[in-house]
Amino acid sequence: MELPDPLRHLIVIGLALLLVLLRLDAERFGAAEYDEATRDGHLPSFRRRITWYLLGIGLVAGIFVAHPSPGDVLSLGSGDRVATLVGGLGYGLAGAAQAIAFAWLRYRHLRLPELASYPGALVNALATAFIDEATYRGVLYGIVLGAGINPTTANIMQALLYALSTRLGAPGRDRYMLVLALVIGLAGGWLTSLTGGIAASFLGHAVTRFAVFLCTGHAGQVALRGRETEDIERRRRMPDGWRVVGPRGD
Repeated sequence: MELPDPLRHLIVIGLALLLVLLRLDAERFGAAEYDEATRDGHLPSFRRRITWYLLGIGLVAGIFVAHPSPGDVLSLGSGDRVATLVGGLGYGLAGAAQAIAFAWLRYRHLRLPELASYPGALVNALATAFIDEATYRGVLYGIVLGAGINPTTANIMQALLYALSTRLGAPGRDRYMLVLALVIGLAGGWLTSLTGGIAASFLGHAVTRFAVFLCTGHAGQVALRGRETEDIERRRRMPDGWRVVGPRGD
């Protein structure tokens, strides 16, 4: 039995709200920006992270099935291939450049993580970028546009909601990452509108997220100045040029 379109739209809205709630709860799952070791050095649970990825992808798939026209209305597709390729690669290059610049200004070098952490970080970057772009630049952006709001206002709305959903504005977190999340949201929405699909924004977002990890060693929770492990260790060490002087007669 074919469901009527109004019911389909209600189902899509409900699933979209669940995706937003899932994004707000990323910290509990240790996914997205929270794929970080705790202060005692323990990594987030692998099962929880995988659960977050699968739930997000599953909800997006449910929306794709439930909506009568997910590719045209919600932009859940590749869009124009040439524009997608050019736009996605340009976005990715800009995202990688800012990651390098940020790491150089903050650390004066690229803070490359351990090689063993690369596969997990790549999976996290790809899965997070897909869920984020499908949710905010795809479904929510499409819903707001469908309500008659002009594209510029709709783009700002979804970008602000996305930045808030990451919880990067919480006390004790680096404000640059919050600004980066807002820029990712705005750039992704603009590219989605330009190409007619989320593929370009997904490509650029994934490259940007992985570049931040490669350059800073963090998935998105960059420590405040002076609070990195090497900064703390440097303060504990004796200053260069100093030496320990023992008691007389030694």
